Amino acid sequence: MILTVTIVFILGVATCAKLAGGAPPIHDITTDTSDPPLFVDVLPLRASAKNSADYGGSRVALLQRAAYPDIAPIDLAIAPAAAFAKALAAANAMGWAIVAADSSAGRIEATATTRVFRFRDDVVIRIRPRDGGSRLDIRSVSRIGGSDLGKNASRIREFIVRLRESVSRAP
Repeated sequence: MILTVTIVFILGVATCAKLAGGAPPIHDITTDTSDPPLFVDVLPLRASAKNSADYGGSRVALLQRAAYPDIAPIDLAIAPAAAFAKALAAANAMGWAIVAADSSAGRIEATATTRVFRFRDDVVIRIRPRDGGSRLDIRSVSRIGGSDLGKNASRIREFIVRLRESVSRAP
């Protein structure tokens, strides 16, 4: 039994390492590194988190841009209210636990739980008006660990794909 548990653990760690590839040693990914969306309602849930909800600044931004140059703000040709509804639907489709959805502030906060190890990461989405449409920014932050092994970037990419598909499909 102990041998089986040990083998499963080693395989799990090896799989995570392989999936991480060249992931930088950061755990906070955002589409806006100069003005990242801020957490408000999720902060009490992070009270015992080892990682702060405060953004790590220019060091983190440099590492992120080098590793994930494709993660950038999302410009949508729909009104902020419609963008908010689409973003909320995408967050729900991702299986995130919605903590707050404040349409007047243009902010959605949620907690995403990883499948295997059940780690909790927090997500904030910000929608602002922009040039007859909307600009959406998203940030995903791990509660524990110095590196997220690329999970937050992967989560943001998946959200963006879902959102863009939703916007292109229906009014």
